[in-house]
Amino acid sequence: MPETYFEAINLGKTYKTPSGDAVIVKGFDLKMQKGEFVCVLGHSGCGKSTVLSMVAGLNDISEGSVLLDHKEIEGAGPDRGVVFQSPCLLPWMTTWDNVMLGVEQVYFHATQEERNQIVEYYLNAVGLHGAKDKRPSELSGGMRQRVGLARAFALSPKMLLLDEPFGMLDKLTKFELQQVLIDLWNRERLTAMMITHDVDEAIYLADRVVMMTNGPAARVGEIVKIDFERPRDRRDIMSDPRYLEYREQLISFLEERVYQMDEAA
Repeated sequence: MPETYFEAINLGKTYKTPSGDAVIVKGFDLKMQKGEFVCVLGHSGCGKSTVLSMVAGLNDISEGSVLLDHKEIEGAGPDRGVVFQSPCLLPWMTTWDNVMLGVEQVYFHATQEERNQIVEYYLNAVGLHGAKDKRPSELSGGMRQRVGLARAFALSPKMLLLDEPFGMLDKLTKFELQQVLIDLWNRERLTAMMITHDVDEAIYLADRVVMMTNGPAARVGEIVKIDFERPRDRRDIMSDPRYLEYREQLISFLEERVYQMDEAA
């Protein structure tokens, strides 16, 4: 059996409220192999982003633990590169400087020339070398997200965490950025967890799709292995009979959750 590289063990998040405890996530268990790409799918508000924020060390864990490379995580760190729905760039810095900021922290023993080469490589990889001197206000939403991807990959993290990074983009730009992401991932094979509500995106990108139950106390409901070979071609996948089977399986799970919500209401 391949060795487990990442593990969420009985992960839970509870918030204290005036009316009592609000249990958002409870008993979330997941193992990942090194270099695996997993998409976490579920309805809005089910706790997907809460799971990712705990894995990133940006949100305290109420119960359970997270292990990465056999070590329990404690707070945020450069071993996890995070890309948010909004890329959170520093507005007074150029594209180059936003990527260099993290590179200087991680590669502090490297020479300036070596750090420059790292930044240049990743800006070229995401197609932004010509925009290296522009500030975020001068970039489109898709270009800002390219900066976010370059910044995350440039850290050479043990794990890549993506929180619906293309959720606010139009369909054409989303397709372009999905390709940029998967091209980078194919080169480096980082262990990756991506939050999404897009079934087609999950099928195209993931090795496995983890479907979460609805909250409260959301957990892993079902896991679907996506057996398309890599590297993948979008047109080939969509013409493959298995694509419709995967899509029907994922949508059926989500529709069942909607039915359960209606029943509860």
